[in-house]
Amino acid sequence: MDALAFFSSDIFAWLMLPALIFIARVCDVSLGTIRVIFVSRGYRYLAPLLGFFEITIWLMAIGQIMRDLNNVAAYLAYAGGFAMGTFVGITLEERLSLGMVIVRVITRRDCTPLIDRLKAERYGLTMLDAEGAVGPVTILFTVLKREDLPRVVGIIKEFNPHAFYSVEDVRTATEGVYPIRTEGYFRRYLNPQRLFRKKK
Repeated sequence: MDALAFFSSDIFAWLMLPALIFIARVCDVSLGTIRVIFVSRGYRYLAPLLGFFEITIWLMAIGQIMRDLNNVAAYLAYAGGFAMGTFVGITLEERLSLGMVIVRVITRRDCTPLIDRLKAERYGLTMLDAEGAVGPVTILFTVLKREDLPRVVGIIKEFNPHAFYSVEDVRTATEGVYPIRTEGYFRRYLNPQRLFRKKK
């Protein structure tokens, strides 16, 4: 009877229940954000799995809302959980560093030192001579894993702090030249220290 009285109390209805709805929404929206990113990058097996858990959690949250349509605190928790879940989902995706990107560098400088540095670290490169708005330029292309992006950007800035570069997502890439990895899958993708380390 004490348990039933607690679940029927105002404390549960206006404090505990909204908190649970908030947490549920953070979880399901985070999964949904990551699922959409997985879909856009062609992860055809992981995306449906995340979708299953996402909709299950969502049904539980909306079910609690429908039980008491007069509970304003539950509405606020539902909306707040949606907003926070979006933020958490994007943050997790950035920490996971999934997929490939193409980095394009356009420079008027002699880029031989930059090319030598990137080649020394086993990054594949394509170089083109082109004409810019104010004269001849060199365009460098390199396709790399997203987790390597901060390092490559650091090399570019070391070469030229004011260099123009752009970064675009790549859905698939094959037969490329990439740095050799000696660490295992667990350390690369599932290690909690990697997921939550601070970015420089």
